[in-house]
Amino acid sequence: MDIHARPILFYRWIVFLLAAGYCLQQLVFGSWTGPGGPFRYLTIWALFISFYSASRMLALSEHRITRKHEVTAMCAAVLNVMVVFLYWRLFFANPASVTSSSGPPDWYLQYYLHGLGPLLQIIDAMFIGRVFRRVWRAILPLLAIVAAYVAWAELFVQRFNARPEGTVTSGLPYPFLNSLELPERAVFYGVNIGTAVALLFVFALIGAVLYRVWKPASS
Repeated sequence: MDIHARPILFYRWIVFLLAAGYCLQQLVFGSWTGPGGPFRYLTIWALFISFYSASRMLALSEHRITRKHEVTAMCAAVLNVMVVFLYWRLFFANPASVTSSSGPPDWYLQYYLHGLGPLLQIIDAMFIGRVFRRVWRAILPLLAIVAAYVAWAELFVQRFNARPEGTVTSGLPYPFLNSLELPERAVFYGVNIGTAVALLFVFALIGAVLYRVWKPASS
């Protein structure tokens, strides 16, 4: 697939502008009621990483850069899948476990951040950028991002926020975490770190099959 073709440029402009718009929306109108603001949430970390990835993919299509940023796109795709899976699994089990006391976010935020936005990133990474090659290069950056978020949540967000409250602690960004003991949270974090790496290799397997069957006419 020619990443410089007009349809690809159009698609990448849409992905970039949507991500940029939602990043700006969070910076201006996000939940700044507590220390850390909207950056208390992994969803917003994924959003800004997606914005950076979208900017690099667009720059690549416009011949402004030569570096392919495959690791960036891989990390963005995996983080987005994690966000979508965790959010909807917890939401359907108990909406209060992932939403604030004021209720779920507005529909246009909820469905972009936990649906459309991640889908657009994955389509680009898998079908346009075709980035899922030599995926081991993304393992350490991906682990670093997840570990940084866990440290941020446990050492900063929990310490400086009084809400949400749970049966064990308070301040952790997602309400259900505040009802888990530290060892239980450590298991939860460990499972999700393992899931992130597993997703990376699932994408690699899908990519290996797809790229073998569907060879681009030009690159």
